[in-house]
Amino acid sequence: MHRFYIAPENWNIDRLVLDADETHHAINVLRLEKGGRAVVFNGRGAEATVEVAEISKRSVELRRIQHAQTPKLRCAITLGQAIPKGKNMDLIVQKATELGASAIVPLISERTVVQYDAGEAPAKQAKWQTIAIEAAKQCGQNWLPTLHAPQTPKSFFDSKPRFDLMLIASLQPDTQHLKMVLAEHEAQHKTRPSNALVLVGPEGDFTPAEVSLARSAGCRPITLGPIILRTETAALYCLSVLSYELLV
Repeated sequence: MHRFYIAPENWNIDRLVLDADETHHAINVLRLEKGGRAVVFNGRGAEATVEVAEISKRSVELRRIQHAQTPKLRCAITLGQAIPKGKNMDLIVQKATELGASAIVPLISERTVVQYDAGEAPAKQAKWQTIAIEAAKQCGQNWLPTLHAPQTPKSFFDSKPRFDLMLIASLQPDTQHLKMVLAEHEAQHKTRPSNALVLVGPEGDFTPAEVSLARSAGCRPITLGPIILRTETAALYCLSVLSYELLV
């Protein structure tokens, strides 16, 4: 069945209504008709199977058939991603959603080619949020990642984020394999982390000063192997490994 998104602030299980954009997609693209069935979700774990009750030009009213609450994944993984050029950030947001990322922090590092001023950041954040919603529709994910506004690594660490495990992918020589870091964490704490951070730099890596900043905040530098990966490949590599090790 087709899946549609209803924002948490508009989610009322006794009166589910599609907004104007979702209504346009349902009626004009998917040709959904009265009596048809669909699935709606709110990005915070709630999902409902519904029947189309009423259709107008700007809204679709839905009748609930059944609903459920999807539990959160066992580990909340945050990706701190240096913004790449072109449309690669769009790809990273899409795939991070599919891989179960809990949050995405777009980072403006010293070697980031693309720069955003304060006026551009909200529009980019909204665009990436839309991409995450579309990815969640396609893959059946009922939890949307939190999309943060673009910020510098210093601004991010100044907010004093707290994680059980903090990692930074690095090309510097004093790094450890991710498998070793995870094994050491489990041996020390006798449990897997319930939340984790991984930072992925731009083409050319984070600067030594940025790596030092991350290390001083508690990040452990990890190697992704002998092959130097493009930044979007590195992001998917990290999320794939962490999803395999921490979510299943």
